[in-house]
Amino acid sequence: MDIQHLVDRLEQILSESRRVPMTTTLLVDEEQVFNIIDQLRVAIPDEVKRANRVESEKERILAQAQEEAARIRHLAKQEAEELIRRDGIVASAHQRSENILERARRDAEIIRRDSDVYVVNVLAKLEEDLLRSLSVVRNGLRKVQAEQAAAAEAVEAHNQPEPEGEV
Repeated sequence: MDIQHLVDRLEQILSESRRVPMTTTLLVDEEQVFNIIDQLRVAIPDEVKRANRVESEKERILAQAQEEAARIRHLAKQEAEELIRRDGIVASAHQRSENILERARRDAEIIRRDSDVYVVNVLAKLEEDLLRSLSVVRNGLRKVQAEQAAAAEAVEAHNQPEPEGEV
């Protein structure tokens, strides 16, 4: 389940809760709130798993780039050997194969760099989403706790006996 959706549901429960008259205290359905908190506990590891999948995807892309670089090197080597056999111009073939190898190295580095940028962007977005969700949950908890404390103080003040003998 999406963390943002769960936070929205928690906020909805709080906004739909009844107020204690003459206070800022809310009466909330404890079971509903704890149910959403339990779902958040389940959803957050899912987000972490998603980040791990992104990391795995990065590794796969890097492996693929390395395989592609090896294939290009192999093709370059074959092409260079063919040029040597066909043309007999060793210097030209050697230079061309070096150029192809260098291009393959550059291409592999670009692919590696691009995949790193992609992974960093995805992980940064995930971190931002998680921090935003955590902030909303913390703010909600602080508000509910503050309202509970205020309600408890109001009840305690109401239950205090009035001093006798004063008129």
